[in-house]
Amino acid sequence: MSEERLFSLRNRWFTVTVGGMLALVVFSAAVGFIWLPSAQSDQPFQGVWNAICSAAGVPQQWLRASSATPVPLVQTSAVVMTPQLLAESSSTSIGRGATLSMRCTMCHGVRGMSNANSPNLAGQYSSVIYKQLLDFQSGARRNAVMSPMVSNLSDQDMRDLSAYYAYLPRPVALRSDAAPAVPVPEIVSGGAPMRNIASCASCHGGIDHKAGSPWLEGMPAAYTRAQLQAFANDTRHNDINGQMRNVARNMTPAEIDAAAAYYAGAQP
Repeated sequence: MSEERLFSLRNRWFTVTVGGMLALVVFSAAVGFIWLPSAQSDQPFQGVWNAICSAAGVPQQWLRASSATPVPLVQTSAVVMTPQLLAESSSTSIGRGATLSMRCTMCHGVRGMSNANSPNLAGQYSSVIYKQLLDFQSGARRNAVMSPMVSNLSDQDMRDLSAYYAYLPRPVALRSDAAPAVPVPEIVSGGAPMRNIASCASCHGGIDHKAGSPWLEGMPAAYTRAQLQAFANDTRHNDINGQMRNVARNMTPAEIDAAAAYYAGAQP
């Protein structure tokens, strides 16, 4: 029987086992406290010391010499949507909006119906239009045409434009009783629960309507498709709580095309 001590540096098995364990601990600590946090692009994780403190759960104010609020990586919408927002509009506001809308006719049509693959605005919820105008003005949503157009609009101007377009008649589906009903895509009626996708109809009408969600019937297919793709690749990020980005990222290209084509089926 060997009389060599078990816990001894002269014991080769003890040395290899302890050394391997220590190496594993050091490697795990380096990955968990330095490498993974450093891979984050948020301000609190910048620098080795900040990465270690952040991984350890140290409060953010301990990490910075100043108490300045971190600058977000992307600008998101600051508009608070409620069912009561712009619920009622006066005839004066609608009239002023009609005058202001003259600058919008090239893209959105004389009566709010676009022939240029821009969004149809006739009959759209006034709160939805108002939110998008505010987002274009603040930079939460960017567009080479819309951003300069709204830069000089006052808050009342945007309210008046929203009231006017909401006043216009909404497009209706041109489907005769003799024509077969257009099948509703599953992504619209039921979504894809296993991929965390709610049905389009649960927010955009048909089943329910969520405050701030536009109705989509009659919207040009090219526009709807482009917006879903923009949400999916994060080039558009003015949705409420990131909901549309989470949905669009999980949609397949075929589902995006199907939803865009279905909603485009309603014409004035």
